[in-house]
Amino acid sequence: IQVRSLLSKTDTSSDDISTFIPNPLFESMPKTSSIFNLSTTARNCAELYKSGRRISGVYTIDPDGSGAFNVYCDQTTANGGWTVIQKRMDGSVDFNRTWNEYKHGFGNLVGEFWLGLDKINRLTRNKTKNKLRVDLGVTTGKTVHPEYDWFGIGNETAKYRLYIGNITNATVSSDSLGPHRNLVFGTWDREPVDCAQRSGRGWWYGDGIKCAVFSNLNGIYPRCGSKTSADIHWAELVRTSAEGSAPSSTEMKIRPVDF
Repeated sequence: IQVRSLLSKTDTSSDDISTFIPNPLFESMPKTSSIFNLSTTARNCAELYKSGRRISGVYTIDPDGSGAFNVYCDQTTANGGWTVIQKRMDGSVDFNRTWNEYKHGFGNLVGEFWLGLDKINRLTRNKTKNKLRVDLGVTTGKTVHPEYDWFGIGNETAKYRLYIGNITNATVSSDSLGPHRNLVFGTWDREPVDCAQRSGRGWWYGDGIKCAVFSNLNGIYPRCGSKTSADIHWAELVRTSAEGSAPSSTEMKIRPVDF
């Protein structure tokens, strides 16, 4: 199987992750942050890992035969095989986006990005066959995490409703995503509008007037000396730390439960 990669000569300035198209002009294989186009398309990063593709980077996958797209594969954390669906690390990408932007995805796959609700649905429509891991950066330079034993989201008709199992293998102080179970996704231009406008950025919010937010990893990236209810948020991130509830970095990633 021929592997083609594209690294430094790729134009990563675009804010549309669909522009990450492998280019056959570049044949070298750098060790990180690469785009790998395989002649046999895998369904997810776990299949790539099992086939020997154990370098973290951007790969092309096709979960269900409906069309290929690019994803970032984390092939090192907790034995690898993770398909990353969200990443924040420096505030370089604005997450204050419309419904359609959250639907299709935005950002830079080798930087900050949201993969896209349609793609996440295609990866997880079987609901119970994927687990979710959330890596959260803290001020010590380390990360804490929860893992959930199954995860999926509905389609657009179902407003990308969140389906999530029980928290397992956790090093965080609280389960701050579980309370959003069965809630629908909202943005400032799509219901529940009030919750999205008050809490900031697209996330899974409750219907009606109750907008309790235990987590919102798409919130405003924290600024020094600034703290609002719209900030990126995970309740009681580390109880014994001054970290409070605002992680310095986030990664949401999924992997088949039978990996």
